[in-house]
Amino acid sequence: MDRLDTWAIFAAVAEHGSFAGAARALGRSPAAVTRAVAGLESRLASRLFNRTTRAVALTDVGARYLDTCRRVLADFAELEATASGERQQPRGVLNVTAPVMFGRLHVLPIVQQFLANWPDVDTRLLFLDRVVSLIDEGLDVGVRLGHLPDSSLRAILAGHVRRCVYASPDYLAHFGEPQTPQDLSRHRCIACTGVTPIPERWTFEHGERRHAVAVRPRVIVNTTDAAIDAALAALGIVCMLSYQADAHVVAGRLKRILVTNEPPPLPIHIVHPAGRHLSAKVRLFIDCATAALRARFGGEGSHVGNDRP
Repeated sequence: MDRLDTWAIFAAVAEHGSFAGAARALGRSPAAVTRAVAGLESRLASRLFNRTTRAVALTDVGARYLDTCRRVLADFAELEATASGERQQPRGVLNVTAPVMFGRLHVLPIVQQFLANWPDVDTRLLFLDRVVSLIDEGLDVGVRLGHLPDSSLRAILAGHVRRCVYASPDYLAHFGEPQTPQDLSRHRCIACTGVTPIPERWTFEHGERRHAVAVRPRVIVNTTDAAIDAALAALGIVCMLSYQADAHVVAGRLKRILVTNEPPPLPIHIVHPAGRHLSAKVRLFIDCATAALRARFGGEGSHVGNDRP
């Protein structure tokens, strides 16, 4: 029995919640289904199901393995359709990761439109402010902000954001506006550890020379939402990524300051595993996300191979 057949049996048992139900659906004997799953567990050295006299339930390992199996089975079905010349329709589960705030503001609207266009696709969104392994987490696509270390993934440049400094009009009216980064030492500051990992030192650039400036944070927070709320409350000057503050700047609630001393822009990349057949849903989503993000963030560029995470 080949592995694809074994994975299909495993997925059927998980879907039906029983070996007998899976056997009926697949036209196999219950004994053959039981042997296939037992052989898979033996090969993996892990228990995939908890069995009782009344029910069969996935273990934690089994649940993670099921996501991978379903993705592989869907990809294989689409690969066969391509080889046979059949027209592909995107279907199955699309797994996407992005930073929390960027995901909520800019990736979720893309996903909403994509789901409206392709009703046979479902999505799993993993919004985290840390880099996760696409392969280990069973993810199809990632959106990454910032410069990327070398890896075996492929990346498409989709735009840029900037690290900027902001203050509320009320704060500036009361304390004045700093004219140089060094002036920040005399101001109250709000540090967000997700943007400035060393809260007491912020990085600026003048010409081609980069330098760090010592600041005095009156408030240190670990989330961007809290940092912006503190800035809106006139508790101090905050350093944030441009997309995090854009709406407040447009509304007049924050002012961007020290513009001529900002560091170079940070890239936005869409990444996916290299050396793998892209299913229809993944390929179409990458195209949609690239177009939408470039329209919003002005990205230009081509596919880069084997040197982006």
